Amino acid sequence: MSLTSAIRLPWLLLISLAVFTADRWTKTWVEAHIALGSAIPVIDHIFRLSHWTNEGAAFSMFAESASPHLVRWGLIGFTIIASIAVLIAMVRLGHRFTLTTIALALIFGGALGNVHDRIEYGSVVDFLEVHIFSYHWPDFNVADSAVVIGACLLVLDSIWGHRPAAEPADGTQ
Repeated sequence: MSLTSAIRLPWLLLISLAVFTADRWTKTWVEAHIALGSAIPVIDHIFRLSHWTNEGAAFSMFAESASPHLVRWGLIGFTIIASIAVLIAMVRLGHRFTLTTIALALIFGGALGNVHDRIEYGSVVDFLEVHIFSYHWPDFNVADSAVVIGACLLVLDSIWGHRPAAEPADGTQ
């Protein structure tokens, strides 16, 4: 491994830090400027900045649980274990930039953003609200977006990223 390829991991961690920082900054801004339960229209009937808290997982799953304390710490534990696995993968693959390593950096930053909130506040602030015709997408945040984008990049990379090189038509190499 050359010196230039060895220094890619810090750049990937910088992507994760940028996601974490953007997530924290936007959630702090929302908490300071939008009352809980309120919203600011950005594009009428399509997109609003709202202010909600989510004690559950994605799409508010488990938010109405009879054991909210158990749900909170279960989600924290799962996220920490998943984050460690993603970090290990980043360290092992982090000597080069690929769709996979960038995806892992996005997922790592997003996971850290949401687990920080669960540990610190017991819930996650969601504030991006999208309406498509009569459908209302569940509110989400920057960390959620980074995790979903990272997961989509992993899927794309698994479909397109590892095709074997085509052999020449005449059979020579």
